[in-house]
Amino acid sequence: MTQPTSAKAIAIFDIDGVVRDVSGSYRRAIADTVEYFTTQAYRPTPLEIDQLKSEGVWNNDWEASQELIYRYFETQGQTREQLQLDYSAIVAFFQSRYRGPDPNNFTGYICNEPLLLQPSYLEQLTQAGIAWGFFSGATRASANYVLEKRLGLKSPVLIAMEDAPGKPDPTGLFATVRELDNGIEQKLAIVYVGDTVADMYTVEKARGLDSSRPWIGVGVLPPHVQETVARSDAYSETLLAAGAAVVLRNVQELTPRQIQELVSSSAQSVV
Repeated sequence: MTQPTSAKAIAIFDIDGVVRDVSGSYRRAIADTVEYFTTQAYRPTPLEIDQLKSEGVWNNDWEASQELIYRYFETQGQTREQLQLDYSAIVAFFQSRYRGPDPNNFTGYICNEPLLLQPSYLEQLTQAGIAWGFFSGATRASANYVLEKRLGLKSPVLIAMEDAPGKPDPTGLFATVRELDNGIEQKLAIVYVGDTVADMYTVEKARGLDSSRPWIGVGVLPPHVQETVARSDAYSETLLAAGAAVVLRNVQELTPRQIQELVSSSAQSVV
């Protein structure tokens, strides 16, 4: 159950980098894909992938892979028009690494993703009167794999890649909110938890389109940026600059008490 009987706020979670660690899966698949389509000439580092993501428009990892391939060949003096990359081939190769060759039987990198939250955390939110759901750029099959098969959740509220335009377009965030606040009369504050600039931009855009309630962006540091203090600090500053109200090291640090504090401090800014 993702909606308590008397809700006090709504928490919506991104999945990749928030619910599961994708540094050894999605990001590894990006590097594999770029390396393959540059004929082993270039394999992007995790930092280079982060730098691309920090531009705020590359939430889709298939598109991010294609963009990195384009940018490599541009450094070699080739134009995008000359290359004419086959996007469907890029997607197919990426999926063969991430998901595995059989779409009905996952055997790829997805199978080994560490979980970053436990079902007990979500139950704490429910008990505290906080409704919750998920809005992710992952495919529905991938999202359901972690939410239902790995975490054991029963049909949680989920808006996935197939359901809405990619972030930072807030359409999917609005759709998630509609499912969660169905039947709730008052306009509850929305807390969206994500690990990228695009996630924070999504909150900013939602706030610009709907000023009737507080919209609060909470940043989470994905595990791969926590290897050094300098990198953690730099990534935190990037998320804060993109609009995050606070940046946490793990999603479970966002306690019901902190959610209420964030809501209280932001309510005064709502007209």
